[in-house]
Formats: sequence, C-alpha cells, structure tokens
Amino acid sequence: MRYAIDTGGTFTDLIVDDGEGRLSFFKSPTTPQDPVVGVLAVLQVAAEANGRSLPDFLGDGASLLHGTTRALNAVLSHKTAKTAFITTMGHPDVLLFREGGRTDPFNFTRDFPQPYVPRALTWEAPERIGADGSVVKELDERRIVEIALEIRAKNVEAVSVCLLWSPINPQHELRIGEILADHLPGIPITLSHQLAPMLREYRRASAASIDASLKPLMTDYLSRLEGELKAAGFGGRLLIVTSNGGVLDATDVADAPILAINSGPSMAPVAGLYFAQQHTGSTTAVVADTGGTSYDVSLVRDGHIPRTRESWLGDRFYGHMTGFPSVDITSIGAGGGSIAWVDDGGLLRIGPESAGADPGPACYNRGGNRPTVTDACVVLGYIDPDNFLGGKMKLDRELSRAAIERGVARKLGMSVAETACAIIELATQEMVHAIEDVTVNHGVDPTSAVLIAGGGAAGLNSVKIADRLGAAQVLFPHTGAVLSASGALLADLSANYSEPAVTATNHFDFSNVNACLDRLKSRCAAFAVDAGEGALETKIQLSVDSRYVGQVWEIELELPCDSFDDASDVVKLVRAFHKQHEKLFAVIDADADVELLNWHARVSCRLHTIQPHQAEERTDSASAQRTRKVQFSTEGEVDAAIIPVEALKIGGKVAGPAIIESNFTSVVIDPGAIAERLSDGGLLVTIERHLATGGKA
Repeated sequence: MRYAIDTGGTFTDLIVDDGEGRLSFFKSPTTPQDPVVGVLAVLQVAAEANGRSLPDFLGDGASLLHGTTRALNAVLSHKTAKTAFITTMGHPDVLLFREGGRTDPFNFTRDFPQPYVPRALTWEAPERIGADGSVVKELDERRIVEIALEIRAKNVEAVSVCLLWSPINPQHELRIGEILADHLPGIPITLSHQLAPMLREYRRASAASIDASLKPLMTDYLSRLEGELKAAGFGGRLLIVTSNGGVLDATDVADAPILAINSGPSMAPVAGLYFAQQHTGSTTAVVADTGGTSYDVSLVRDGHIPRTRESWLGDRFYGHMTGFPSVDITSIGAGGGSIAWVDDGGLLRIGPESAGADPGPACYNRGGNRPTVTDACVVLGYIDPDNFLGGKMKLDRELSRAAIERGVARKLGMSVAETACAIIELATQEMVHAIEDVTVNHGVDPTSAVLIAGGGAAGLNSVKIADRLGAAQVLFPHTGAVLSASGALLADLSANYSEPAVTATNHFDFSNVNACLDRLKSRCAAFAVDAGEGALETKIQLSVDSRYVGQVWEIELELPCDSFDDASDVVKLVRAFHKQHEKLFAVIDADADVELLNWHARVSCRLHTIQPHQAEERTDSASAQRTRKVQFSTEGEVDAAIIPVEALKIGGKVAGPAIIESNFTSVVIDPGAIAERLSDGGLLVTIERHLATGGKA
C-alpha cells in the first residue's frame, strides 16, 4: 500500500492506494501546533476505518508521500532559525537591494521590505572572484575565522554564504564552508553555489538564506516525523513532496529544505493534468484547489504543468524570492474558512484572514465566533450539518446564523439569508478574478479550458465560478476532495540540477556547452541509479535560460536536442526560442542573436503504475434521494434534490438545482447545469447555456 498525506491549513488529508486500483480517503483536523500529531491522527482514522490497529495498518505500507506547508508557514510567520549571511566584501546589501520592481509604483505609504537577513547579522568576506573565474583577491582566511567567532557570539543558528561569481569558481565559498564547519560545529551551513548555481546573486543569496534558516526546523520536523512513523509501525519509504511537482526522500529534503517551500499546493496541478487528459482530452485546464484557508489556481497549458523560477514568499516584490523551480500557482485568501467582515466604508469583504483549524468556522462549535464562507454554506443549505465528513463531525447551523447576523448582516442591514448569499457571491467573484489572472492576463481564453475543481470546499461554488467565466464544463475528480494528496500518488521521484555556461548563438561555445550538458546528464543518471533504483521509467529534460542579447530577463527554454553537434542544432535552438518568445509575449526579433546563461536538467523517475479506479454503485435505502431547502441567489429558496454520489449510476445524469453529497464534500449543481457521473466516480458538470453560445472545454 501507499499513503499520501497533505497537511493543509484546516484539514490533514490522507489517500490510501491499495495497489489494485482501490483508493480510500480520510480527513482529520490539522494540528498547527504540531503537524506530526495531525499526520498520525489521520492515519489512526484510516486504520480504525479498516478495523485494524495502527501498527498493523502501517506495516503494509511501501511508501508514504507527504506534502506540508511547514516550511512556508515558518517563513511567513517569521519562525525560522536565527541566520547569519556572509557575502563578498563591498556587497553587504545584496539582500536589501534585491532586483527592484514595485506592484504599485505610486504607493509611498508601504515601507520598503526588510532584507531576509538583517545587516546586523551580515558579514563581508575579504575576497573577490572575477566573472571569468580568476582570483582577483585571495581569501583572507584569518578574517573568516574571526567572523566565525563573531557569529558564534551572536548565538546564530544557521549560516548562508553567497559570494560573487561562486558558480563560476567556488573555491573561496568552499573554503569558507570548511572554516565555518570547524569553528561552528552543529550549525547548518548553506553554500549558494551548491544549492543554486545560477547567475544573479540576489536569487542565489535569497535561496541560500531561506534554505539555511529552514534547516534546523525542517530537520527536526522530518526526523521526528520519520521517527514517529517508524515507532507506529511504518517501515516503508518516506517521500516528501517538493515545490517543483515531484517527490524526494525525506533525507534529501532535510539537506535542502527550500525544496519543500510550496510542497502541498504543487500537487494539485499534477492531479489536475492527469484527470483533464483522462476525462476530457483537453490539454488546457484551469486547476483550482479550494481549501479551508486559500484558493490555489494554476493553468495547465498544452499538456504541461506550469513552472517558474520567480516564486515569491509573500507579496511580489515585497516578499522573498526563492530562485528555485516551482509549480506556478496563484493563491488568494479565499477558502472555506475565510472570514467575512465589513470594512470602515461599509463594504463586505472576504479574507484573507482565515478561521483555520483552530478554532475554525463558527459552526464547528470550537470557540470560533466570526462568520466564514463555510458558515454561509451551512445557512444556505449547501452543507448538511448532520452529514459533514460522513457524519463524523456535527455542525451547528444556529451558530453559523448567529455569527453571520452579529458579524455582518446587522452592519449591512440585510437578512441572514441575503448576507450568506452575498458572502458566496463575493467569494466566487474573487476566485473568478484569480482565474482571470492566470488565463486572460496570459492570453488564454478561459472558455476554452476545462475547470478542474479540487479541495474539500470546491463543490460549493465551482459550478458558479465556471458560469461566471463562460466555461462550459467543470470536472470534479473522484479524488477532488483530497486533490493535492492524490497528486502526490501521481508524482514522479525527481530532482533538478543547474550549471551556468554563458554563450550566444552568434559565437556558440560548443565545447563548453556540451561539457556542461554532459555533467548535468551524468548527475541525472547518478540520481536515477541511486534514489531512482528500480524505476519503471526515467526521463531527463534539458532546458536553458535564454534571452535576446540586450534583454534583462530570461525565459526558460526546453532544448530541442540533448547536445550540440553543429550549427544546425543551434539553428533549431534559435527557432524554438523565437516560437516560445512569441507565445509568451506575442512578438519576436527574428534578426537578433540569442544569449544563453544557465543550463538545467530535470530527471524524473516513475516508481509506480497508476491503476484505473472503478467507482461503486449503491442502491440501498441509505443512498436514497431526498430533498432539502436550499437558497440560491437567483432563484431564492427551492426544494433541491439531495443525492449521495454512490446512488448515481455510472453515466447517470442529474439536472440542477441539486446537491450531490459524499463523505468529504458537497457539490452544488446550480440551475441550468447537468452533472454526469464518470466511470471512476468523478463528476463532469456541463453548463448548457455556455455550450449553446460556443463555450466548450
């Protein structure tokens, strides 16, 4: 068996794969104070559901794949280790100056962001390597020893080192690492050229500093998790979801914890692409994961999962750049637990603050008293208070009504029902804007994409979102309530390697580039033999950061060949660059030369074959259809059909207004929409009026 666990802001999700095509899902409240407790709790729930003890249940496990926001939350909440930063003398402000840019250039009320490591913990190393790799100034090792002692006196818990041009010649950075290791035993050190061997020193410095600051926390978390799982009876392989949409062994992630920054959200697009291709044949899909805390959106285009090297922790330009390849995801603070409130101008707002898992929405009856999106859905009848999580968790509708009335309705002068509808409408509109950001703003017509709706709260308004966008179809995968966890089951064991080799197409350095590619391919092959031993399939993808000569920023271009033998291969590269540039920016400069900087290799090892899931059908009285009063903003209160998903036959269709319920989610089928149950148990919802007007998936 394989277990995949995704620790979210509100619930910890578990999906169990028995290896024969049968999947089972479980949820348990997240324990923010100690996520390891939440992981073991959801495993205990699964064991009890199978009528087994936890050690017996875990004893059958071959692997456990874990997605976590532990690293991301630590950075955003400023709970990382006290970190020192060492850089080349004369450049102590690399983390302060950044790369420039402002989202709102005329807003002078917002303070300039503070550097990730303060100047008080920044030291300058007397040394200098030139751009050609030559030693301009020898390293003053005696001063480095003094710096090490000064760092120790400051009670620093981690150290990052980023010297100019260390990716070209790392000898000074390596020597500093050796001296620090001798004088600061037990303190983790990150060297920028080893972690992120790229040009652009800010990105290297930021990556190294973030990584170093996370090492004490993540090493402790992963070692405790591994130890607790072993003590509970698990003897399989612990794999951690990484930001780039793959998985790695826990020990490898502990060595470079920056890889797990966007661990959880990165899996939704992996699952979304799989289900879009399986059920619709579409190569363009909007993947939306609606959790309790956030709404995460990504665009799968031409069958490719989007990745970026410009991931920001926090707001763009005001947060901190990781400089690492990551699945490109847009997140907004609009989930099931997002709090509704009224601003000073009397306008209704949603989020970004969330009730989270503790205390949670008011209806949880755990001390929360502020109205949330979930409370609005309970009031409107979208969620059955007696059947939440299959009846394992009872909700209190009156507490939801009281919270909405006290917190919002009175201030707006509206009824509770009207206010609940307004909360859903506003949350829907904010989610639509998030989708437009990743589609319309990138030249993609959202009506041509299928919307993949995942997350425990996805069913509440995804049909409404698709309707607003003009999209004709919404796909609710059978694993939709645990979409990110199911993505982990689909993910490959993967690693990324990079190396700079600057050249241009008008004077292409064949020997240097081919030597660089050979080294990258050798590292990929070594990974496949070691970590990927026994893989069913191994792939290596090569790419390069490229730009027109004179441009400031690069685009990552997949290589059309794995080596460059003659000028014809360079011509292929130039053509591929023009095509990619035109696709992204709608313009090309056909006569310009192309400059090539950082070369990348990604190795992916498929460890398992995905068995198709076959849905079950039930015809007993427990799955009988019934009706319930449900409030819609356009139709008012209606008697909507309430149908357990198991009661739907494969290929069976249901017209709205209706609600299709499972143990983990409720899917609201708005009037004018038709839901069809798929062979694996998922739902494909079609909005008829958009089919009639040309919108299609």
